[in-house]
Amino acid sequence: MRHTPLGRSGLRVSTLTLGTLGWGTDVDVDSAREHLTTYAEAGGTTIDTAHGYGLGQTEEIVGALIGDVIPREDVTIITKAGISRTSGDRVVDTSRGALMRQLDTSLSRMRTDHVDLWLVHTWSDEPALEETLSALEWAVTSGRARYVGVSNYLAWQMARAYSLLELARVPLVANEIEYNLLRRDAEHETVAAAEALGIGLLAWSPLARGALTGKYRHNVPADSRAAGRPALLEPYLDGHARAVIEAVCTAADGLGASPGEVALAWLTGRPQVSGAVIGARTLAQLTSALKATELAVPDQVIQALDEVSA
Repeated sequence: MRHTPLGRSGLRVSTLTLGTLGWGTDVDVDSAREHLTTYAEAGGTTIDTAHGYGLGQTEEIVGALIGDVIPREDVTIITKAGISRTSGDRVVDTSRGALMRQLDTSLSRMRTDHVDLWLVHTWSDEPALEETLSALEWAVTSGRARYVGVSNYLAWQMARAYSLLELARVPLVANEIEYNLLRRDAEHETVAAAEALGIGLLAWSPLARGALTGKYRHNVPADSRAAGRPALLEPYLDGHARAVIEAVCTAADGLGASPGEVALAWLTGRPQVSGAVIGARTLAQLTSALKATELAVPDQVIQALDEVSA
């Protein structure tokens, strides 16, 4: 496992970050323990979670396992605030008060006095951005967060947040966005802006909700996450997407690897991508994803994937 700087900051993250979105729902605590143990044994040190995941169960499981499976000082914890689902609906609140309350709740759940990276989970037009960012400044100055960033921000939103925090001498070091071979929108502006500002990108859904593993090429397996929610996968299986998936599978056959390994290797080699967040439902899925760290993809294959997915 490689560990790379997050942009131009001093924070280093694992090339593959362990995502916990399904912990407490699709993944029970015993399975989560197996996942974290396997990930740590592979050299991984970075865990990504959020206040709104699993109605709070996710962060509680993270807190129960850290210190047991891996020492707190050896793990980089990333969490996010600004989205909650306690009412049953998705509620976005990026006000200073809401963000502060959510961070303190996250720290309590995870049994730690600080997180290594704290992100605003999504953009919101209300309240004013200055208010939202004041919570990030508070988190750093109070010692609750070592570094701060944003998630799902467009290029101009990220740049505006960076400039406002720069006035407070608090660096914005990360933007966590969807980025994969089927979703390359970030390359229009966000990647270039991140490079210019020294902001590291963390990529969520690096396998396009499983589409890039090739398992949906012919049908939707009955035991897959998409089986009961076909709309979850529809945007990733149009004509263009299917051509990309076939190219990935062809490359995988030639390299003696799995399609998922090829897709992850392509992504983690992209400019400004500091890490890819892998969220596995099963230990077998996680083990397969971790093999991507050992895969060397020839330049001509990278170029072919670039062209077919452009």
